[in-house]
Amino acid sequence: MRAAVLTAYNSPLQLVELADPVPGPYEVLVRVMASGVNPLDIKIRHGQAAHAQVSPPAILGIDMAGVVQAVGSQVDRFRVGDEVFGMTGGVGGLQGSLAELVAVDAQLIAPKPAALSMVEAAAIPLGFITSWEGLVDRADVRAGQTVLVHGGAGGVGYLAVQLAIARGARVFATGSRASQDVIGRTGATPIDYTASTVDDYVGTYTGGEGFDIVVDNVGGATLDASFTAVKRYTGHVVSALGWGEHSLAPLSFRGATYSGVFTLMPLLTGDRRDHHGAVVAEAAALADAGKLVPRLHSTTYPLEAADEAHAVVENGAATGKVIVTPDR
Repeated sequence: MRAAVLTAYNSPLQLVELADPVPGPYEVLVRVMASGVNPLDIKIRHGQAAHAQVSPPAILGIDMAGVVQAVGSQVDRFRVGDEVFGMTGGVGGLQGSLAELVAVDAQLIAPKPAALSMVEAAAIPLGFITSWEGLVDRADVRAGQTVLVHGGAGGVGYLAVQLAIARGARVFATGSRASQDVIGRTGATPIDYTASTVDDYVGTYTGGEGFDIVVDNVGGATLDASFTAVKRYTGHVVSALGWGEHSLAPLSFRGATYSGVFTLMPLLTGDRRDHHGAVVAEAAALADAGKLVPRLHSTTYPLEAADEAHAVVENGAATGKVIVTPDR
C-alpha cells in the first residue's frame, strides 16, 4: 500500500510503499476512501502534542471512512464490502488513515451513514465524538435548555451545534463576524464575539441568568469567559481544551460545574473503545435523519498532496473540514 509517513517532526510527509497491514482477530482491514485532517495532526507534526503519544516514523490521520476488505476471525459485526467510518488511529502508536489500507479495532467503527458520501463521513468522527462526550456524556443536554457553543463554525463546534439542536436545546454560538452566516445556517443564533462582551450576550439571550451549558472549543481566555457565562447552580461548562492555568473562582462563585473531555483516551488506553463505535453510530443515525451535515473545505486532496492539505489547515485557510482521499 501507499502511505504518507511522518519521518521526523517538522518535516514533509513522505509518500512510501509499505506492506499491506494484516488485521488481527478483533480488527477489520479497511480500504481508506477518505481521511480527515484535524488541527491535532498539525500539532503532532511539529512535536507539540505529547498527549497524543506519537513518535516518528508514523502515519497520521485520526478520522477515516472506507470499505471493509477483510475481517478478523473474532469480528461478526462487519463483512467484506461494508462501508464504515470512525475515529480509528493516528495517535498512541496506532496507524492513521493517511494510507490506502488500515487495520482498525472493530469496536471503533460503525456503518457509514447512507445519506453521506465517504468524504462527508470522514469529516465527522473526532468532532462529533468530542461534542457527544461533552454535551451528552458529561452535561446530559436535553430539550428546553440553553446551550452556548464557542467556535460554532469550527470543526468541533459546527457539529456540536447540530447535536444540541437535534436534542431539543436552544443553541447560541460565538464566532467571528465572517462566520455569522455559517453559524446561522445551522439553526443556532450567531454571536459576534468581537462586537459583544460576555455580559452583553448573557444579558441579551438569558436575561442575565447564564446558559445551561457552555461548550468551549477554543480554550485560553474563552474558557475563562465560559465560567462567567454559565447559569448559577445548575450550569455546566465542558471543554476539550482545558489546558494551561485557569482560575476556577468565577465558576465557583456561580456554584456551577466543569467537565473536561479527552477524546483520544480510548485510542491511547484501549478502554471504552466500544463507546466510540456507539457514538459514531449515533452520528450516522442523525445524518441519515437529515440532522447532521458536515462543513467541508472546497477542495479534497489526493494522498500525494497530503502536505498541501495539512498546510491549508495550518495556515487557517480551510473553509471547512479538509479531506484527503488516499484511494486511487
